Amino acid sequence: MKAPLIRIGNSRGIRIPKPLIDLCRLGDEVELEVRNQELTIRPLRAPRQGWDAAFGDMASSGEDQPLDLVAERGPAWDAEEWEWPSDDSTSS
Repeated sequence: MKAPLIRIGNSRGIRIPKPLIDLCRLGDEVELEVRNQELTIRPLRAPRQGWDAAFGDMASSGEDQPLDLVAERGPAWDAEEWEWPSDDSTSS
């Protein structure tokens, strides 16, 4: 399908036919991306769209384990290198 570029001030615009807007589910705002001298127009996605489904898939496959065990358990040097006073030394 061909479409003319229309002057809009110093810019140019393109009119997208309604059937294409409906087919691509375009809203009032779109994402534009240029790659290899090609312009891609796609629906604006909400931040974190699809994360719930992805997290659900991870949980069902057992891939939702913490990656940073230090954050969960604390650093090993905290228990190994420090000398903590015993409870007896605090009582006088």
